[in-house]
Amino acid sequence: MARHHHTMALYLNTDTWARREAYAYFRSFEQPCFNVCVRVDAAPLKTAVAARGQSFSLACVFLALRLANLHEAFRYRLEGERVRVHDEVHGSSTVLRDDESFGFSYLDHSPDWALFHTRGRAALQAARTRAHMAEPREASDNLLYFTTLPWLHFTSFAHARTSGREVGIPKIAFGRALADGARLWLPVSVEVHHALMDGLHVGRYVQALEAAMAQPQAWLEGAGGAGNGPTA
Repeated sequence: MARHHHTMALYLNTDTWARREAYAYFRSFEQPCFNVCVRVDAAPLKTAVAARGQSFSLACVFLALRLANLHEAFRYRLEGERVRVHDEVHGSSTVLRDDESFGFSYLDHSPDWALFHTRGRAALQAARTRAHMAEPREASDNLLYFTTLPWLHFTSFAHARTSGREVGIPKIAFGRALADGARLWLPVSVEVHHALMDGLHVGRYVQALEAAMAQPQAWLEGAGGAGNGPTA
């Protein structure tokens, strides 16, 4: 895939990009995002983290964020007329507070689950007690937006949205997991910008998430994705 550097940042060369026509086409859309909702069997993941006394919800975010870093299209962001390729993306998650308002917590990406879990629990706790909705942080789009609706086993989902640079940030939502025999069906919504990726890329991402949740041990032990470079 053709790329070029600009002021130390990496950008796609959209003139030679195989998706250049789709990129130009969908950029002009008033509503250029598309959303898919799937359910994945999270029973093996829940069992694995429960045995460790760890957070299932953080484990879901960990895998989703880890895989976003391994699938290159999830690191693409619109920047003016260009497509920026971030080296790494992190998480921003909604957090319910005691007064039933919500805030935002930043969850820094790490391939080390134990480190991510420790940092994540501290970040979520800080967000629950912070007076403001979000901690002050330099504006950046090297994020994935996460939200969880633990009350709803949803089958469709639509996000509130704004225009501007945030429109290209992927948004992932988790719902209430529903037991079905040995399975634990977790609703997952994935919303992305169609100028940046297609159903093929979301499909590969979701299939990777299904596989990671089915066999989570290697990911939780730090070996998940070893040897797997970022993919387009």
